[in-house]
Amino acid sequence: MPVLNAANALTALRLVLVPVFAASVIVSGMTHAGWRMAACLIFAVASATDLVDGWIARRFGLVTSVGKVADPIADKALTGAALVLLSWYDRLPWWVTALILVRELGITGMRFWVIRHGVIAASRGGKIKTALQILAIAWYLWPMPAALASVGPWIMGAAVLVTVATGFDYIAQALRLRRPH
Repeated sequence: MPVLNAANALTALRLVLVPVFAASVIVSGMTHAGWRMAACLIFAVASATDLVDGWIARRFGLVTSVGKVADPIADKALTGAALVLLSWYDRLPWWVTALILVRELGITGMRFWVIRHGVIAASRGGKIKTALQILAIAWYLWPMPAALASVGPWIMGAAVLVTVATGFDYIAQALRLRRPH
């Protein structure tokens, strides 16, 4: 299986887009509408590559060891950069960023810890969590009118609840996999 394939190329593109995204947020200072829109669109494109690369890898049998490692790193880099920057610019409380990042990094590490015993696949809840996080981050990035901006914390609140709930579910799965048979 060649390491250089369409799925891994999309993962690499997502990694390349992380600093481009971060730079656009920084240039915007979260005050310049045009740069905020650019940052949101870059974030959306990078997020879309996560959906597409996984589909391509599974559909065309292009799953590689490199992709299994690089994909979650790219995901966490993009989400992590977005959350840290939103907190840095006082758009999102730091505790939300910390909670999500601790969960994301902890579950990713746990997946690697149990990999020789089995794979913990993304659950439906995990996919909902990802969708809610992406929607919430995009909502915060886009320069919304005040009435619509007030919806952002509700979306993020839902994302936090699903993030925590699925984190506990993944921990339970990992413990079952590690239990001696």
